[in-house]
Amino acid sequence: MKKRIGYIGLGLMGKPIARNIMRAGYPLTVHNRSQAPVEELVADGAQPADSPLAVAEVSDVVFTNLPDSPDVEQVVLGPNGVIEGCRPGMIFIDNSTIKPETARSIASKLAEVDVSALDAPVSGGDVGAKAGTLAIMVGGPRDTFDSILPIFQAMGKTITYVGESGAGQVAKACNQIMVAAQMVAMGELILLAQKSGVDPRRVIDAIQGGAAQCWALDVKPQRIFAGERQPGFKAYMQHKDLGIVLDTARAYGMPLPATVVVMQLFEAMLQMGMEDLDNSGVIGVLEVMANERLILEAENQ
Repeated sequence: MKKRIGYIGLGLMGKPIARNIMRAGYPLTVHNRSQAPVEELVADGAQPADSPLAVAEVSDVVFTNLPDSPDVEQVVLGPNGVIEGCRPGMIFIDNSTIKPETARSIASKLAEVDVSALDAPVSGGDVGAKAGTLAIMVGGPRDTFDSILPIFQAMGKTITYVGESGAGQVAKACNQIMVAAQMVAMGELILLAQKSGVDPRRVIDAIQGGAAQCWALDVKPQRIFAGERQPGFKAYMQHKDLGIVLDTARAYGMPLPATVVVMQLFEAMLQMGMEDLDNSGVIGVLEVMANERLILEAENQ
């Protein structure tokens, strides 16, 4: 018999992840602050719950996918939280991106009631969430990871056990260093090409098969050239994740000079009212700095 799954947090990433778990044949109970995504999944066969506690009471495995560390702490450990509905032997898995120390603290408190916890942040954007091709980086007890692997396989394509509690979040912080840097570098090279009088579309074609090849160049340029700057992955979440990166670096005395500059560009993006755009929309900040507006595909025809 398949494990009963609970999923809390049905945003841009959480809803398609939950749907893929359900499509894999797992009984699913869902909870979210806004009801529209709950109703959508219920129409597809999920069961609704009115609190995290209620989700835990009817689940063998409870997932969360929430904006930030305080949100996860509140949903798991607060009033009517997951911990109040837990039973010994249950498993808690967090798909959010939060501070490694928060992941470790939550795992420690759940262990006191005999609940095993995995921090399992994901990468791949809404495209990967919908397609079930996410990269999933996991921290926590190895035996728990092994027992949950079939569920992860319904969600993602690259599933890696990184280490003990908090290790998944450290991996995600490292991931976000690269992702944010790619978005900035991509914006810079597109605008440099255009300002130099060269078609940036052809530049992308020329370089993405060489040493510059990366996920950003594989996925984002066509949307950028079409003028589509909607998420994806929202800029304010990228900014939040970079805050986690820099907090973690400070905790270990690790200088990250390039990431500090990238953080400043995303901070500018928020101050310019672009917080709900895709993280690749950081090109908008660079447009202002360079006094160079990207010529869109439709304008080129």
